[in-house]
Amino acid sequence: MTTPSAATPSTAPGTGHGRTPTPTSASRGRGFLGPVGLVLAGGISVQFGGALAVTLMPRAGALGVVTLRLLVAAVVLMVLCRPRLRGHSRADWGTVIVFGIAMAAMNGLFYQSVARIPLGPAVTLEVLGPLTLSVLASRRAVNLVWAALALAGVFLLGGGGFSGLDPLGVVFALGAGAMWAAYILFSARTGRRFPQADGLALAMAVAAVLFLPLGVIESGAKLIDPTTLALGAAVALLSSVLPYTLELLALRRLPASTFAILMSLEPALAAAAGFLILDQALAATEAAAIALVIGASMGAVRTQVGRGRAKGAGAAS
Repeated sequence: MTTPSAATPSTAPGTGHGRTPTPTSASRGRGFLGPVGLVLAGGISVQFGGALAVTLMPRAGALGVVTLRLLVAAVVLMVLCRPRLRGHSRADWGTVIVFGIAMAAMNGLFYQSVARIPLGPAVTLEVLGPLTLSVLASRRAVNLVWAALALAGVFLLGGGGFSGLDPLGVVFALGAGAMWAAYILFSARTGRRFPQADGLALAMAVAAVLFLPLGVIESGAKLIDPTTLALGAAVALLSSVLPYTLELLALRRLPASTFAILMSLEPALAAAAGFLILDQALAATEAAAIALVIGASMGAVRTQVGRGRAKGAGAAS
């Protein structure tokens, strides 16, 4: 699972170094495919990291896996970013702490979900959080169509009543989606208050400290087993450090709207990872449900982008 924190990038595409290049049409194509490839690689990394985490759960438990992921990611990001701890206001610290709480809750709920239901349906249900946020933020009538499409997908996914899925796993996935929406909001606020990725590093450290007692209570000495530690580090690198880095590089040249649409493909990537690593095959109705949610997410993003362009044109005139 990745996070759309970069959906509000601070640097516009093509202006990262204070100049706007004028490439040929061929180089423009390569320039576009480059960052798109980075985002897709990040999404693949996240979902295969999630599949690896599922295989680790019998050794360390769901809470233990989350603890290892957050701890390793926090250490790596703190070393790479070396954020300043002084000079921040109380409001700055309040924002980053809430950001960290949302991050911890999002990861904890998601891993509790994939411990009970397949990876593809779990990510599909989780995506409903950002989708709902997008629909509410837009406030356009057409978004009712996207919401209805998403609900149809959820109905199919549950077989008409979620009889084929663990109800508790469904609740955890929906809770993770709500926390993902909160993550998006506080990620944007943190990005405005802290330079570079400093706020992300600090929030990850907050999340790791908050989750550590839960992981120790559930897993205890299992967390320091060398094999478990190595697998946990791999999960952290695949699910957090690598995708965050790839997305950061991509968003220097990629419009936020394109990034958001690519994020809508995550349920499909999750289903592929679940099939290839966990042997979690999808029924035809589950595949159709995932396609409906992906379509709803893309439609909502395109509607919001169109509204933004209309506002920009109106202001220019």
